[in-house]
Amino acid sequence: MVSPNPSPKTAKGLGPVEQHPQRPGDTRRLPLARLIAALEPHRRQVQLAVSCSVLNKLFDLAPPVLIGLAVDVVVQQKHSWLAAFGVTSVPSQLGVLAVLSFVIWSAESLFEYLYELLWRNLAQTVQHELRIEAYDHLQHLEMAYFEAGSSGRLMAVLNDDINQLERFLNSGANDLLQLITTVLAVGGAMAWLSPHVAGVAFLPIPVILWGSLAFQKRLSPRYREVRERAGDINSRLANNLGGMLTIKSYAAEAWEKQRLSRDSQAYRASNRRAIRLSAAFIPLIRFAILFAFLAILVIGGLQAWQGEIAVGSYSFLVFITQRLLWPLTALGRTLDDYQRAMASTQRVLDLLETPIAIASGDRPLPLAQVAGELEFRQVSFAYQGRDPLLQGLDLHIPAGSTLGIVGATGSGKSTIVKLLLRLYGIQAGEILLDGMPIRELRLDDLRRAIGLVSQEVFLFHGTVAENIAYGSFSASRDAVEHAAQQAEAAPFIEALPHGYDTVVGERGQRLSGGQRQRIALARAILKNPPVLILDEATAAVDNETEAAIQRSLDQITAERTTLVIAHRLSTVRHADRIVVMDQGRIVEAGHHEQLIQAGGAYADLWRVQAGLRPGEALGI
Repeated sequence: MVSPNPSPKTAKGLGPVEQHPQRPGDTRRLPLARLIAALEPHRRQVQLAVSCSVLNKLFDLAPPVLIGLAVDVVVQQKHSWLAAFGVTSVPSQLGVLAVLSFVIWSAESLFEYLYELLWRNLAQTVQHELRIEAYDHLQHLEMAYFEAGSSGRLMAVLNDDINQLERFLNSGANDLLQLITTVLAVGGAMAWLSPHVAGVAFLPIPVILWGSLAFQKRLSPRYREVRERAGDINSRLANNLGGMLTIKSYAAEAWEKQRLSRDSQAYRASNRRAIRLSAAFIPLIRFAILFAFLAILVIGGLQAWQGEIAVGSYSFLVFITQRLLWPLTALGRTLDDYQRAMASTQRVLDLLETPIAIASGDRPLPLAQVAGELEFRQVSFAYQGRDPLLQGLDLHIPAGSTLGIVGATGSGKSTIVKLLLRLYGIQAGEILLDGMPIRELRLDDLRRAIGLVSQEVFLFHGTVAENIAYGSFSASRDAVEHAAQQAEAAPFIEALPHGYDTVVGERGQRLSGGQRQRIALARAILKNPPVLILDEATAAVDNETEAAIQRSLDQITAERTTLVIAHRLSTVRHADRIVVMDQGRIVEAGHHEQLIQAGGAYADLWRVQAGLRPGEALGI
């Protein structure tokens, strides 16, 4: 399974240069082979389940043998097959058959219980492990993967596809095994009793197998399309549920209903195409089975009439032929389940085999020893498929200092934060923390040393206290309340219906933007990181909330390395140093007063925010 810290061989670095995301690994193997490999940790349970399925089918095939023996006893009496074992009277022979029937039926029931138990438990275990492993793997993928894909499609893989695989392991695997067992066991018995009848019985099997493979080949792409359309629906629903406020405010309910209807119709149409093909399978092979059964009925009857085979053997052949041929009519349904499961398996294992482009380093970083000195050395970076954003960026931030970063939208301010957290890999250069390249550090240690308060605050469905303690899960209630007081969030929290135990709703929708922002700040304070990053933390709040946050910052940034990214220059005016970015480059740097007096880009931004006309005197 995936380890919490992926090994470097998952994504090989080239010196200080980190790889971009790659395509999934070896997907050329057949889905069944990939599934068998995924089941390797459960080999013992799989072997037991397979054994019970085979034994159950063998005992299930025994009643026709008992019928043949019973007919043989009645017709041959003292010369029957059982009489050769010393049981000569008819009543005693029938008594033996009764005992055998009880044993066989009991054994069949026992092994049916066992294979149901083993396969279903295996299905539940594999479903659980695959879902957790896939989710854990997702957590280790770089942010570019999520930006390139759709959360709805990922939800379809984690839920629908894994559930489809579970349904196949519940019953489909057993059906395939028992079908194979039936063909081998019955075919062997028929060939031993009457090669001629066996030859006739097996005539339709090549036709059925050829038809099955042909149907399978044509069904496979259709079921892949079905899974893709299911992903589209999940994506649409995830987006719409998350954007319900926008939908309602623009009165777009009818429009979104129509778009979902189109996606659902496409899913239905792809399913219909698959169903149309799979439904035609059984009626076609029934005719091949019928002709074979009639031939066996006539040829075997003639052989019994002429004395070439015993009447009991003929009875066995008639009954066992049905056991051989009629289950093949269920092959279409079994293959249908198989193809659905393999399409899902392909998607789940493709996800699991997606390489991790940003591998964790091996160097530990004790939190208590982090001073917080940061340095960017000739850092270059480009988002995938875009022009370079940062080219040869040099930036030094002394430990314990506060750096303000300002600039126009798209100038690269937030990108610096993402690179520092290693959410993306750089193409060239190095980023150092206390003189150590961050690519050498353990990822979890690096991120524990950095507290981030972003403009887009994400609160989880739970209580206020749980959201403040997120990431500091062992924190006491007193520590949570103290962090809220430092973030000036305590007054509004205590005014809530249940105080700190008030449920905030999904994404914190029951709170205002300013309230969510202060809870996020309290979360960062409780984490107590040596490096604090405020990425547009006051961009979407009112003046009162900004003033409250600013008062909090004056306390919590003391003796802590702090990066403040802001559009509002009032937020950074008291920073130890301010850098102005433009198109991925630092164009100005200095104190607030120095930059105002320089009359450059910073002064222009200050003039705009102060509402002054071009050329009007600036007040420092």
